Amino acid sequence: MEESSRKWAVISVAGILALGMILSSLIVSNSMVKLKMANNTITVTGSAKQQIKSDLSVWTGNFTTQSPQLSTAFNQIKSDQQKIKDYLKNQGINEKDMVFSSINTEVRYATLPNGQYSTQVEGYRLHQQVEIRSPDVDKITELSRQTTDLINQGVEFQSNPPQYFYTKIADMKVKMLSLATKDAMVRAEQIASNAGSRVGALRAARMGVFQITPLYSNEVSDYGINDTSSLEKEITAVMNCEFEIKR
Repeated sequence: MEESSRKWAVISVAGILALGMILSSLIVSNSMVKLKMANNTITVTGSAKQQIKSDLSVWTGNFTTQSPQLSTAFNQIKSDQQKIKDYLKNQGINEKDMVFSSINTEVRYATLPNGQYSTQVEGYRLHQQVEIRSPDVDKITELSRQTTDLINQGVEFQSNPPQYFYTKIADMKVKMLSLATKDAMVRAEQIASNAGSRVGALRAARMGVFQITPLYSNEVSDYGINDTSSLEKEITAVMNCEFEIKR
């Protein structure tokens, strides 16, 4: 009886080991299948570039006046505002397109001999800004360079560089993504052809960030660039695509 028990124990251990080997073989086989399927794709980055010209410009100018008396300073800045309106009208700008900010008042205190400020008011300095938005980008570009002529009229005026925007960027992005995807497919086909394979269906696609840069610029950013300083720009789209590879 004892010898019979030993035989069954040996058979049971052998059976367990055999079953373990079979299961291990199935697991390894399954892993190899998955690995083979995982390697049956190719990931390629495609890109597309397009030159664009801005169709909206935003220009701002700042003007300032100061006087020992607040009322005098206020009257002066209102007079300067009217001079600016008249000047811009003569340049072909409609008054409804001129946006004047609220007047900012800065109190100037007298300086003591030790360099510290006293509580005595020395005068008032008033600041105001004018803004113009226009689709006539060429006119605004020229205007931004000429408005310093207001200085000859006694206006303490500073012209800021215009900002340039492209208002159809949403539609452009759709077109650019399509072109970038086609470029990725061409690249994938070239790589697959060299390996004696062909490209199948698109498995996955991930859009990269858009880069809107001045013409001929090589600048890029992980967060994307949206240049507003240049009238002529270049937009770049990137797509990371995963394609099925067929033997």
